[in-house]
Amino acid sequence: MLFAIGVIAASTGQLSMSIIIPLLIIAALLGDNLNYFVGNKFGELIKEKKKILFLKKKYITHTETFLKKNGGKAIIMARFISVLRTIAPFVAGAGSMLYYKYIFYCIIGAGIWVTSLTFLGYFLGQVIWMKENFDLVILLITLVSVSPVIIKLIKKKYSKK
Repeated sequence: MLFAIGVIAASTGQLSMSIIIPLLIIAALLGDNLNYFVGNKFGELIKEKKKILFLKKKYITHTETFLKKNGGKAIIMARFISVLRTIAPFVAGAGSMLYYKYIFYCIIGAGIWVTSLTFLGYFLGQVIWMKENFDLVILLITLVSVSPVIIKLIKKKYSKK
């Protein structure tokens, strides 16, 4: 979506990047902070269960390991990995990451993530081929973003045989 917003801003001239970027960073921070505080409040309860809604215990365990291994930079890196982007703030809140440390890396991650992807869309959105094939580009971005999950499912299926 960030890439698409950048392309739309470049193609239409109707959206100002100086307004879009700060708003998207604020939105990212609000969502992550809510997730952190939910994890802080309910993390232990959820960790006791095998699965609650889409949150499986193994996802939380994998993310905890990722956070412990990579520290604060994991919060930044998680921005660019769709499943981790959702779970990392929750796990940071449920785990031992102090809020002041979390929010520092969260702000850096949100700034890098929003700015890089939105400006990438903005600059590529000025390319004629991109304008003419916008739907194909969005489809490719979607496929690339879900490809780690698809690859993992394929590996899991064939490793059982």
